[in-house]
Amino acid sequence: MADNEIATRAPESDAQETPALHVPSPAAPGQSPIPGDSIAQEGPTMGEHCTTDRPTPEGEVPSGELTKLGGVDVYVTKPSDYPHSPSKLLLLLTGGTGIKSTNNQLQADKYAAEGYLVVMPDQFDNDPAPNTVNMAELTKDASWLETIKMKSAEGIKSFMIDMWLARHTPEKVMPILHKVVEGAKEEFADAVANGGGIYGVGYCFGAKYILILAGEHPDTVAWGQEAPKDEEQGTVKKAPVIKAGAIAHGTMVTKEDLEAVKTPMYIVAVKDDPLFPEEEVLTPGRQTLEKNQVEHEVQVFSGVPHGFAVYGDYDDSKIKQAQTQAYGLMLGWIQAH
Repeated sequence: MADNEIATRAPESDAQETPALHVPSPAAPGQSPIPGDSIAQEGPTMGEHCTTDRPTPEGEVPSGELTKLGGVDVYVTKPSDYPHSPSKLLLLLTGGTGIKSTNNQLQADKYAAEGYLVVMPDQFDNDPAPNTVNMAELTKDASWLETIKMKSAEGIKSFMIDMWLARHTPEKVMPILHKVVEGAKEEFADAVANGGGIYGVGYCFGAKYILILAGEHPDTVAWGQEAPKDEEQGTVKKAPVIKAGAIAHGTMVTKEDLEAVKTPMYIVAVKDDPLFPEEEVLTPGRQTLEKNQVEHEVQVFSGVPHGFAVYGDYDDSKIKQAQTQAYGLMLGWIQAH
């Protein structure tokens, strides 16, 4: 368990000047601004650590490559001795910063160094999340006009993130992931066979989709659609896509996502995290996993921010230590399965 003391909040990236925007009227509560799309839940959705990279550790450079699988942009990184030595296939799903984030690429490289052929798909179709505005830089002696400008920019960014989330629902994301999985099975059949299937790890936004891929769902739900209203239509179910998975501080996760999981799952969470609430989501999900006798473990870290497990540099040693620990736990879980 991580240290229970509250860690010092690490500084975020500098605020950027935001031009005036015409903001359309928001959707009604519980509705997506995009017609025909679902919305995962009300309340908090994405935090600043889901959408803004930490500084990249000095001197580290990604070793993989951007390519395509199934017609989808992916970052692929391989063990240094592949294909001369056997590897296992790992699907890595990112937070909102996406596959062009240097930190996400370095995170994938860390798993590759442990013997995994890592496929990190562009879940967002070249549309990563807009960066959040850092309000921590607002000093006490800022003028009232500067304060208004900063708060206005924060409100616009928040709205932009909500609109971005409305563009990236399961209806949009799941077909992309299925294309990548099928492409990986064909391109890297040796790694899939060597591992006896596909492993998966997910951070923030990507955590929800690792859970979905680890679940047994009606055929429509497995592709991101609504469950059939006619129960007779829901008898055909899709088996889990991944054989074992690990997630860190999920966002937009529902208890139903957890309840559907059928393959071994490791869950890294943050104490008192409104983006992954324990009482409403984690606890009932765990109870169902136990009832269904699904192998799982949960590690709750305290005194760290949501998003702490995503690779990147922190000044606070407690956060850095927790990040290293979370990676080790997630890696150890998939290695053991």
